[in-house]
Formats: sequence, C-alpha cells, structure tokens
Amino acid sequence: MSRTEITNQTMADQLHSAAIHLLRRLRVHDDASGLSARRLSALSVVVFAGPITITALAEAEQVRPPTISRLVKELEWEGLVERVENPADRRVQLLQATPRGEQLLQEGRQRRVAALAADIAALTEAERAALTAAIPILQQLSLPADHPHRQSA
Repeated sequence: MSRTEITNQTMADQLHSAAIHLLRRLRVHDDASGLSARRLSALSVVVFAGPITITALAEAEQVRPPTISRLVKELEWEGLVERVENPADRRVQLLQATPRGEQLLQEGRQRRVAALAADIAALTEAERAALTAAIPILQQLSLPADHPHRQSA
C-alpha cells in the first residue's frame, strides 16, 4: 500500500467520523418536530425528490417496501404527505408532501442551520476560509460516483 492510499484512507476515516458526529449533534434540533428520525428522513426525500413512488422512496431510504409503507401511512395520518395520481401511469400512485409537511421540514432545517451558523461564527477567519474552500469538495463527495454532476478526479 502506498503512502497516498494510507493518507486517503485516514482522511476518509476522519471525514466519516466528523460527518456522523456533526449529523448526530444537529439532529438534536429535530426533536422539536415531534417526528422520529426515520419519518423525518422519509419526509425529506418526498419533499426534495417528490412526487415519488413508494418503491423509489424505499430505495432512497434503503429499506424494504413494507417498512416504507408503514412510514408512509404514519406520515399520511399526520397530514404530512398525500398520494396523488401519476399522470404518466394511472395505475401507479405518487407521494407528495403537503404544505404542512414542507413547512415542518423547512422549520427543522432552519433550526439546524441556525445552530451550525452559530458554530461557524465562532471560527477564526482562517478556519472560515478553509471551511469555505472545502464546501464544494464536500458537495462533490456527497454525490454518487455515477451522478452526472459529479466531477471525476
């Protein structure tokens, strides 16, 4: 194994840990929504990718269709998502967020962003510059390798 591979492995390990810890810390602000992390995650996919089929939602959430069906029923019962007709195929229903679902998700995002903005405000100018430079790279890394907007190395 070359020095570059070890460095890349170490960097990947540190980035992975930092991302997990940051997300855990920001999720504390999701408690105010009253929804579980699983329901918030599913709602987020419907808001940002919807209208979407239940099958596509299950794939995005990496769960089996029966599991996502239960989550969808809970979200429907709470008035956060609704089923709509698929204009391309009337046999298939799509899920879309209701205005209430979109608002709940937006409020949660605002809470997390506000908490993160407060942390960023406490950084030095050099740290802020480094973070600013890293953002486009992190955005690239967040895309699947085969995504059309992902730049190859």
